[in-house]
Amino acid sequence: MKVGLLGGSFDPAHSGHAHVAETARARLGLTCVWWLVSPQNPLKPKSTPLKNRLASARRVASGRHNIVTDIETQLKTQFTIDTLKGLQRRFPGVHFVWLMGADNLSGFEQWRGWQDIARRIPICVVSRPGAGPRARLGRLAQRFPHARLNLANAMACARAAPPAWVYIPARWNPLSSTALRASGAGLSPV
Repeated sequence: MKVGLLGGSFDPAHSGHAHVAETARARLGLTCVWWLVSPQNPLKPKSTPLKNRLASARRVASGRHNIVTDIETQLKTQFTIDTLKGLQRRFPGVHFVWLMGADNLSGFEQWRGWQDIARRIPICVVSRPGAGPRARLGRLAQRFPHARLNLANAMACARAAPPAWVYIPARWNPLSSTALRASGAGLSPV
């Protein structure tokens, strides 16, 4: 089983998240995508309550290939590296791949253990508006240039031995949670 992991605050979830999930699922041949709704992103200020963000993600991620979960709450993890360790212990036969929009890659080096994340799990970066060149030339690309998979080999990403990463150019979806919150179109209480 090949499972994409799309982690985030989802504050709010929007069609850009669904676009990243579906693009990666189709291009990598994933069985499904797990949306890991973070109890609290350590790099962001206080979020909207978790139950509201879970409900938002469930509305946006509807479909048989998407599973919205608060497994980080169950695992009692705050950082991605710890979540990945917990998931790999709990599901040893699953081939996980970390999914992210290229806009999030610019801050990837701020994540605790970002190089360990890259050494632990394959990564799929999906293009996002204005972030393509930065993603292809960013810290992940600089630190692991030998680990980049050719787009023609994207289907092999989930089963590749880490470090391995692939950049997927895709039709852009301009929505962002930051812009939605700034416009006042954030989450309303459930």
